[in-house]
Amino acid sequence: MTEVYGRSDEELATIPIALAPGLFAGKVVVVSGAGSGIGRAVAHWFARLGAKLVLCGRKAEKLEATAAGLSRYAAETLVHPLSIRDPEAVAAMFDAAWAHFGRVDILVNNAGGQFPQAAIDFSPKGWAAVIDTNLNGTWYMMQAAARKWRDAGLPGSIVNVATVIWRGMPGVAHTCAARAGVIYGSKTVAIEWAPLNIRVNCVSPGIIATEGMAVYSDEARAEMPNTNLMRRFGQVEDIANAVCYLAGDAGGFITGEVLTIDGGNQLWGDQWTIPKPDFFRV
Repeated sequence: MTEVYGRSDEELATIPIALAPGLFAGKVVVVSGAGSGIGRAVAHWFARLGAKLVLCGRKAEKLEATAAGLSRYAAETLVHPLSIRDPEAVAAMFDAAWAHFGRVDILVNNAGGQFPQAAIDFSPKGWAAVIDTNLNGTWYMMQAAARKWRDAGLPGSIVNVATVIWRGMPGVAHTCAARAGVIYGSKTVAIEWAPLNIRVNCVSPGIIATEGMAVYSDEARAEMPNTNLMRRFGQVEDIANAVCYLAGDAGGFITGEVLTIDGGNQLWGDQWTIPKPDFFRV
């Protein structure tokens, strides 16, 4: 039997939310990587809680599908395809968001990607592609949002979706390096941008059942539930609830923090995305 990862629009519309209805009424939220997986779920959560959404990512058709799924909540959306690797495109997206909605209140940096491979075999191009998306692209989004808030004299909130870097993750050293940069960059600008009333936080998911699991081998996916204390995959709503909590007033006294949602992986269990060598089998 083939394992099914991810949630349908119908499931995302009916799973209970841990936050108050209307929490984000009148707020404008930018979600990157909104066409699938965690980003799509996060968009559903904000829409269900009353927000207006700017949906960005590489593939227009996926973003349009997400927007169609959000129509059931009568959520106002703006679809804006772009590559977050391009700082000019990022700046243009924020210009378009402000022109359309008159403001942006929250940025959720969720876009990213990686491929499993032994680090010794990374090509310069493969390494650079992951670093450019997961670190540089995230930074371009953060800086562009902060500049808009600074120039308008408005507060802002950023939540960066990272990953569990604490024990390393064999097979994706490139994304661990990039996400470590995001986490510690976030902690640093949380200090620098505090006078601007901009909060910056991160959510670090462990193994989450999304379509992204398809990049890993059957063997790796079968072993993943054994790498955390709960012995299972997390679900997209686990991350969506956390992002919304940190982004809004409920998390208003939190900045520079990382909320790790990994079923206890950081305490117990090595998470391999490539075959584990016999050297490590005990």
